[in-house]
Amino acid sequence: MPLASPLDPTAMLRGAGLRVTATRVAVIEALEQLPHSGVETLVARVEADLPTTSRQAVHHVLGDLAGAGLVRRIEPAGHPGLYELRVGDNHHHLVCQRCGTVADVDCVTGHAPCLTPSETKGFDLAQAEVTFWGVCADCSTSPAGLAPATHA
Repeated sequence: MPLASPLDPTAMLRGAGLRVTATRVAVIEALEQLPHSGVETLVARVEADLPTTSRQAVHHVLGDLAGAGLVRRIEPAGHPGLYELRVGDNHHHLVCQRCGTVADVDCVTGHAPCLTPSETKGFDLAQAEVTFWGVCADCSTSPAGLAPATHA
């Protein structure tokens, strides 16, 4: 389920009980434009608008936003942590094994937790985290040695 547009970072922050700051707004706007981004990408994007913003400030904002449920951190194996604004819908991810591109894919069965394990060991299941690995369309049409640059 894609995000509704236009995004209102101020309303999101206030709705989550967080103080509205320029850095928080800039991080949310960066994530809207660059979903599945790592910290370095977000720092570069935020610094373009707010040159005095530090890497540490962006880290703190991401922690605050994740803690408030406004962003989700995903960690595909072998990749740095990535952040996205799409939260609360139990979607999954497709990851390109060549360039690292990450794309959203809706829940495999349409309702949480999407997968039923052979045994729950007494857990009350809420969601399943699934990562599909393969080669994206851009990479599959490029020669193997000339994969597009990583998007994260």
